[in-house]
Amino acid sequence: MPHFDADLQELGLLAQSAGLDPVLRITCKRRAPDAALFVGTGKADEIKAAVQLYGAQEVLFDQALSPAQQRNLERHLELPVNDRTMLILQIFAARARSHEGKLQVELARLKYLSTRLVRRWSHLERQSGGIGLRGGPGERQIELDRRMIGETIKRTKDKLDKVKRQRQTQRKQRVRRDTFNISLVGYTNAGKTTLFNALVKARAYAADQLFATLDTTTRQLYLGEAGRSVSLSDTVGFIRDLPHGLVDAFAATLQEAVDADLLLHVVDASAADFPEQMDQVQRVLAEIGAQDIEQIVVFNKLDALEIGKRPLQLSDTLEVDGTAVPRIFLSAQSGEGLPALRELLVQRVVQAAAAPTPGAPDPRSRPVDDEDELGTIEP
Repeated sequence: MPHFDADLQELGLLAQSAGLDPVLRITCKRRAPDAALFVGTGKADEIKAAVQLYGAQEVLFDQALSPAQQRNLERHLELPVNDRTMLILQIFAARARSHEGKLQVELARLKYLSTRLVRRWSHLERQSGGIGLRGGPGERQIELDRRMIGETIKRTKDKLDKVKRQRQTQRKQRVRRDTFNISLVGYTNAGKTTLFNALVKARAYAADQLFATLDTTTRQLYLGEAGRSVSLSDTVGFIRDLPHGLVDAFAATLQEAVDADLLLHVVDASAADFPEQMDQVQRVLAEIGAQDIEQIVVFNKLDALEIGKRPLQLSDTLEVDGTAVPRIFLSAQSGEGLPALRELLVQRVVQAAAAPTPGAPDPRSRPVDDEDELGTIEP
């Protein structure tokens, strides 16, 4: 398994972000997942014994479980069982603040639940008996719930389409003003929001936890040396095995990255597995069609590196998908390296202004105060 986490470290961080307190981590080595219980009967019995020993109230699996596997595990363990997908959905549901973010989470949750209806309604069984009678346990309730979820999905999609149209209108306004758009992207907890706050002097919520930021925030950043302002957007963090339903549901939010003129790919320099995290970000960027946008790789958390591991040069180039891109080391927390990043941004903005797109409006922009905010959508 290419992304096997032997220590289940990331799953533990996700659990803590969801307000849970992990008490034990168990791994299992198999050639293939068990069709019924995912881990096999022996390992399921071991998990059940650990549940009783530690008094656990829920069991989390790092991989996605099929509806049948989840149902069988809950019956075997006699307590709720959730997989990585559902855990991420729970975090997103608790953290979403904007009208758009709540709609996106609701759509992803409904799509996930629509696959979990089969034979989970034994308390509402429809009795059957006699020759020629049709129907089975829970059939009527399943049909009703499937229809209700389908109708709710349709209504949620309609609302989300309306939000997308509002965002498109806002983007057209930025184009008319010829705003240079920069988006912060990167693995979750890489420090994107801390860097965003440091650059635009904002107070967006930042914390040392996974998915602290879900809703896109856009502010104006004035670059005096370039004589103009740019639009800077902080987007949701990426993670390995991001549920496809979330990628689809968050298309409107991730559209900020697709429409950007420049991507600041923020990397946690102190993470031991940062190369894999970078690969995951590149995969998601390719999935949403943003793989060809110019990037600057920002290795953040320089202050967290040991003296012996600090780079000799704070700026150089790095090969990303066969292309050499600028790389800069900094600490958004302490401010070290931020002036160099601003200089690099000025260079990119000046270069873009010197080579305007044919038919584009006059590349002059009114300076906007750092605290001006764009992109807010009311319910």
